[in-house]
Amino acid sequence: MNVQRTVLEVDLAPLAGRRFQPTGFPDLGAAEFDSADGKKALLVESAQSMANRMEATTWDDARGEQVEALPALPYVRIVNPENEFLSSSRLEAHRLASAYVMSGKVGDVEGKDWMLSRLGLEKGRPLDYRAVARACFALDPVSLVHGVFFARKEWPWQPKIARAVTGFVEAYDVIPAISGGVKRDSVNNEGKEGATTEGYGMVPYHRVEYTAGTITAYFTIDREQFRSYGLSESATALLEALAEFEIGSLLDGGLRLRTACDLTVRQVRGERPDAQDAAVRMGKLAAECSAELGQMTTVVWSGRGKGK
Repeated sequence: MNVQRTVLEVDLAPLAGRRFQPTGFPDLGAAEFDSADGKKALLVESAQSMANRMEATTWDDARGEQVEALPALPYVRIVNPENEFLSSSRLEAHRLASAYVMSGKVGDVEGKDWMLSRLGLEKGRPLDYRAVARACFALDPVSLVHGVFFARKEWPWQPKIARAVTGFVEAYDVIPAISGGVKRDSVNNEGKEGATTEGYGMVPYHRVEYTAGTITAYFTIDREQFRSYGLSESATALLEALAEFEIGSLLDGGLRLRTACDLTVRQVRGERPDAQDAAVRMGKLAAECSAELGQMTTVVWSGRGKGK
């Protein structure tokens, strides 16, 4: 670790067997590429997907609430008019800039107007990056870890906070492992009762997995970016501890990226984050910077574009 960046390299291996299934992209499939040593390489998990996986370590799906290990950090909770939980800023792809937040209501105020006021954006005034960061920290500190982009054309500014923590998984010296199977119809193997698209008949299929000489996950924490937000020392340290909690929790809990891609940690180069220690530190730091942290916000979403 240096003053500005923390870099971790984590060697992984399939939990069982040697094959694994990488991420796929529409019209592209698996993202193969040639590495500098001339060997075939593969993107196993993208930065955007890993951001979602790290963020998910802060959320308990069973309880519909942030994990108990974390202190009471604020976030935006999205409900319907019956107060039934729909989503949150921890689950939305655009976090605080979620369409459900923008088209919902906070009390009697339209979500987009409420957010505009919180960010302090005004026509004819320059964008105050640190004021935007302070507002995001008060609403949901996780948005300052994984980034947020308020792409509102009608606003005087469209502030963007870049991802401060980046993770991705690559595999090197890869070889395709081609297999397949068949979906059987135990009632009518001739498929005369309906189309295969409806689930009838015998449907053969192919599958492409991979083996690899090495699989490595990379994580970087941009501590200089955390400092650029202009928060107090305690608030900045809380963001650093939050990043360490997420990475540590992800590595401790295992990397089951897909049904056919369940990876285990073999070796960590760099200081492996201790999730439990990070959670304890966050509790103390949250108390120290409580004046900078807001309360949980509830947004009521009644339907697309209705905002009522």
